[in-house]
Amino acid sequence: MKSSNKSNSTAFVSLLTAVTASVCCITPLLAILAGSSGFVTMFSWIEPFRPYLVALTIGILGLAWYLKLKPKTQEEIDCACDEEAKPSFWQSKNFLFIVTVFAGLMLAFPYYSNIFYAQPSKDIVYVSQSNIIKHTFEVEGMTCAGCEAHVESEVNNLDGILSVKASYANTNTVVEYDKTKVDLVAIREAINKTGYKAIDTENKEEK
Repeated sequence: MKSSNKSNSTAFVSLLTAVTASVCCITPLLAILAGSSGFVTMFSWIEPFRPYLVALTIGILGLAWYLKLKPKTQEEIDCACDEEAKPSFWQSKNFLFIVTVFAGLMLAFPYYSNIFYAQPSKDIVYVSQSNIIKHTFEVEGMTCAGCEAHVESEVNNLDGILSVKASYANTNTVVEYDKTKVDLVAIREAINKTGYKAIDTENKEEK
């Protein structure tokens, strides 16, 4: 019974660490659903610790499964007579399996989070080459692919955007737009609306 209690405790701890490891990528999606972006960058400080939290989660889950599957000692067998014949769901392997799957989904969330950000459909339009501007913004606060998708989704909602590519690795967002329909101020405001901070660079090119 003691080992079951220990495995349950480690299972719950693994859930906590798994969610914490990906919370900085979950908050942008929650911000869109809630209609508020004020807390988007609140957990960005966790990102540098993500590899350690991932390793900790895997280690804790491994310990939980070890405690659940290891052979019982004679003392545990002798004490089993005082316990219920059938363990509760919370002490079962099924529960630990569910915890393991959920923890895995949380750890992998940054790699598939972009599917939750709808890209607006745009009609095909013909734009004079002289009206096309390419501009690069440095963007502070992005920490994962989910952050990139959040920025791209918000900027794409503007009329006159031809293409937008955000990169958390390069800490920037490159935007191509029709200068007759949208300007840098509107694009900057759209990026800042996500909770990240847009900073202009001197990399503007006319095509």
